[in-house]
Amino acid sequence: MDIKFSSLGFIISLFFIVTFLAPQVKSRAFFVFGDSLVDNGNNDYLVTTARADNYPYGIDYPTRRPTGRFSNGLNIPDIISEAIGMPSTLPYLSPQLTGENLLVGANFASAGIGILNDTGIQFINIIRIFKQFEYFEQYQQRVSALIGPEATQQLVNQALVLITLGGNDFVNNYYLIPFSARSRQFALPDYVVYLISEYAKILRRLYELGARRVLVTGTGAMGCAPAELAQHSRNGECYGALQTAAALFNPRLVDLIASVNAEIGQDVFVAANSYQMNMDYLSNPEQFGFVTSKVACCGQGPYNGIGLCTPVSNLCPNRDLYAFWDAFHPTEKANRIIVNQILTGSAKYMHPMNLSTAMLLDSSRI
Repeated sequence: MDIKFSSLGFIISLFFIVTFLAPQVKSRAFFVFGDSLVDNGNNDYLVTTARADNYPYGIDYPTRRPTGRFSNGLNIPDIISEAIGMPSTLPYLSPQLTGENLLVGANFASAGIGILNDTGIQFINIIRIFKQFEYFEQYQQRVSALIGPEATQQLVNQALVLITLGGNDFVNNYYLIPFSARSRQFALPDYVVYLISEYAKILRRLYELGARRVLVTGTGAMGCAPAELAQHSRNGECYGALQTAAALFNPRLVDLIASVNAEIGQDVFVAANSYQMNMDYLSNPEQFGFVTSKVACCGQGPYNGIGLCTPVSNLCPNRDLYAFWDAFHPTEKANRIIVNQILTGSAKYMHPMNLSTAMLLDSSRI
């Protein structure tokens, strides 16, 4: 795929979304649950080490300041909001999330969390997934006081929802240290089965809370993150154990989504193949305009993959040339490539439909 063609394709697809679809879903709220890939700043309000509240985080954000997003600029929820013509959702813990801002939706995500409650325990004070759901219930009560219970139920039922979980259950749990508690308890295939059984409870609870159109992202190419290369790679090859984990987990997640949709009797949950979306540009960075898919823009040590991104880290001058912003997280440009596939991708990336198709279906019902 030629980079000029891919850029043109993105522009055309974005034009299609903004000019044709966005007006039809103008009043649609957007709710976000999950981990650091989608956290818009909730952890800035917590006493935790899992924070992105210092320079150079946010260096390419419109305010040029850190916002709590683990990105140089916009993250995946921001770009989805942009594509459907809505302002970005505010973190649920933000004092600004009041009045009319509540009707846009809310971001409940918290860096460091996973499917399991013991994932990310080293970060101490983070908002685990069922606590995020408690906040979602609280949110609905607040909106109900504003617009009434019936209108609130309609707002929630018609909303778009994004949930991103799973990566930390491997990186910050099973493979965090040699002979971790979970790795002693489970062989990897059995751990994956356990994770999927726990994720099933999460998805069913989300449906009970009123979600009727939910994007569920699988784990990305975890073994290719600069942090993993720095620890495990000799020649820049991705860490095989984490790539194997992704290969076991993601197909089972797709099966789970199909099963839960069958139980419900409609395609509420939509699977996004984040792994393939990642591997496209990680395997062929030059085709997407990147000079590297191995070295992080911000960091230190091999591949800039050691430690956190801080004011004293190495910092690349042009973030658009790098696939990774820090040791684990994509740059805004990489996030845009991912969202483009969420919006318009084929069955290779999105199942049972992409977001554009889902929004067209939904707009006919609203």
